[in-house]
Amino acid sequence: MDIADIATTDYTELEAESNLGKARSVFEEENPKGIIVTKAGEYEGVITQKQLLRSHIEDHTKVETLTKSAPKVERTDNVRDVARALVEGGTKVAPVFESGSLWGVISQDLILEAVLENLDTLTVEQIYTENPISIAEDATLGQAINRLREHGVSRLPVVDEDGFLTGVVTTHDVVEFATRNVEKTTRGDRSGEGDRLLDLPVYDVMSSPAATTTLDESVRDAVERMFEKDYSGLVVTPEDDDRVVGGVVTKTDVLRALSYTEEDVMDVQITNVNLLDTLSRESIRSSIEEIAEKYGKMRVRHAHVRFHEHKEKLRGTPLIQCKIRLRTNRGQVAGSGEGYGAEQAFSVARDKLERNVLEVKGVESDREYEGQLLRKLGEL
Repeated sequence: MDIADIATTDYTELEAESNLGKARSVFEEENPKGIIVTKAGEYEGVITQKQLLRSHIEDHTKVETLTKSAPKVERTDNVRDVARALVEGGTKVAPVFESGSLWGVISQDLILEAVLENLDTLTVEQIYTENPISIAEDATLGQAINRLREHGVSRLPVVDEDGFLTGVVTTHDVVEFATRNVEKTTRGDRSGEGDRLLDLPVYDVMSSPAATTTLDESVRDAVERMFEKDYSGLVVTPEDDDRVVGGVVTKTDVLRALSYTEEDVMDVQITNVNLLDTLSRESIRSSIEEIAEKYGKMRVRHAHVRFHEHKEKLRGTPLIQCKIRLRTNRGQVAGSGEGYGAEQAFSVARDKLERNVLEVKGVESDREYEGQLLRKLGEL
């Protein structure tokens, strides 16, 4: 299926010279997945809600300040390649070109709607993310924003003092809440009002109850619920207790699964691939394969490497966070780390991943020994 079969020529566009106040209004009124930014009629990039979470950026700031690049898609590209491009570009929307000219846009939702009927062959367990970042309901809105930005995620399960799920706070919730409340004040009061909003508890902002799913539910049913509720993800809970946070599954997780390859080599996807400096995709794959080979019983089905850039820099090199997650026949194994530049961040994350893999190996060995001991005792 070519992407032209599902892309659309109906999209929201803003001039780079427009102000961020206008962009915020567009997101509040139309709730698009992203806005295409142009300059003198030429494509410049995209702007998303997540970017508007950056603090201390006034409404009069120009849109081009927050514009980021997105993968350029050709009308003849296939769905799998475009799905991979969106995941690796860390974006939910991308421009579609024809003969060098902007023709339309493709979004995460358009792809998922087109392939929905095929998603009943997958279960949530096959694609979800374990151990998600969560936040307490009495934490402040400012802390939620920092956590969303720090970890490069778009949603946080909210838990009470007992650790039970009570709601979810998302990028969209934060932007909508802040925009709605700040606009009630006069221009001169906005700074003070913004500070007061950041001190409000997450409980006042979160969506409740949280929409949940279970490991054995089909991905098709989960995605249909996301569309029905206009959510970008669901909290994964045990079938017998929807208060316990077991993971999250998002539309991006589904998109990532769509782009899995059937190559003989390990399938590795890299989010925010533009942050790679001295690293290559092949060197990352080889490095992860070396770890996997140390534990022969663990077959890696898929590897996801995510890079996230912080504002902090050292002699011009940004502080990068790297997360590596392996999906294996033994479950999920992950490692994360930070460093200045992608290579250093990946190295730290790789070391943590290797320790975690060896820990899994140790647990498996202990279980095997325990089983052997019990069998011998049974023979006595």
